[in-house]
Amino acid sequence: MSDEEHQGPPQGMPPQGQQPSPEQIQAMQRQIAAEAEKHGMSVPEYIQRLKQQAMAQHQAQQQQQQQQQQQAQQQPIQPGPPKPEAIAVANWLRSQELKPRTVIHDEKRKEMFRVKRAIRALLSPAYQKARAKNPLLPEVHDRASAENTFKLLPLSLLALRVAKVDPESAHEGHNHAKPKRVKGQWTVVIQQHQEANDDCYYIWLFEGSQWKQKLYAVGALIGILAVVLFPLWPLFMRQGVWYLSMAMLGFIGLFFAMAIVRLILFIITMFAAPPGLWLYPNLFEDVGFFDSFRPVWAWQETLEDIKNRKRARKEKKAAKAAARAEAAVNGGKSNKKKGGATTPAAEAEAEAQPKTHEGQQQAVDEAPQPTGAETTPASQGDVTHRPQRATVEEAESDEE
Repeated sequence: MSDEEHQGPPQGMPPQGQQPSPEQIQAMQRQIAAEAEKHGMSVPEYIQRLKQQAMAQHQAQQQQQQQQQQQAQQQPIQPGPPKPEAIAVANWLRSQELKPRTVIHDEKRKEMFRVKRAIRALLSPAYQKARAKNPLLPEVHDRASAENTFKLLPLSLLALRVAKVDPESAHEGHNHAKPKRVKGQWTVVIQQHQEANDDCYYIWLFEGSQWKQKLYAVGALIGILAVVLFPLWPLFMRQGVWYLSMAMLGFIGLFFAMAIVRLILFIITMFAAPPGLWLYPNLFEDVGFFDSFRPVWAWQETLEDIKNRKRARKEKKAAKAAARAEAAVNGGKSNKKKGGATTPAAEAEAEAQPKTHEGQQQAVDEAPQPTGAETTPASQGDVTHRPQRATVEEAESDEE
């Protein structure tokens, strides 16, 4: 573009916000006419050209501002190395009771917790006491400051937000067998957006002090060296190791013998006294060592037993709900008695309530017997009971 195209409005314009005098108006008109004649244009055409130039300049400025804003928004927050404040917050939160649960992330066990419990802990008086002792803990005085303090964890990669996924979909593209699904245990993946809402879940990537791992590593190294130097051990120590190994082999042989005996016993009782009797029914369950041998025996659980147990559980919940509703109605009645007379509609509702409760109580009484118990009418003779098979169920605790 030439210098003529960059030429702006004519000179002699009054300052912005002031009205031009008649002499200034006449001078501007003469200058505009001279400029238009110089460019070989009429006065209206020259004015239109000046307007177009001003409009193009304004649009160029707007586009430049939009580009700058987009560039600023496209720059993600890059997590940096852990800050001392974030490490202090992580150490303090791990010492609190956040009711964590074990989940599977990337084929590894991690501890997961809800954000609302962490925020509640940061707003508690215990945090203020801890902050008085540790000056690295940030100040928290309301919900917004608690969320900002919690966000230090994902920014330092100490805890990240996750969501539950199907274990099979989490392993797509891998050339290995499908993972074994554990009841009550989630498989989670990290989410892109790290939010701090109450219903969000986070997993700990921060494992705290590593002195235990270092101690275990030193112990493993000492153990390996001790095994390698076994020929140099004293005679009494080598004899002790031999006796221990024989005792271990005997224990393992006893375990296999017990497994075979319990299987033979079950096969015999499955035909002699259906549905079959198990010796140590929790022997191969995912329980502790002592729980594996409790109870000593139990009957095989059938599909009907499972249905009856579920039905009894539902009836128990219904009875509890009815009891709570009755307590609420009784509380309302007492309040009405204190307040004054009741209306006919309220009296009719109060009369109908005991009938409803009686029907619910009758339904509860007619519910099937608990799992593992079979009874016959008293008129037919003796009552026979089949003990319930002891099974270990993993029940998820209700989320607050």
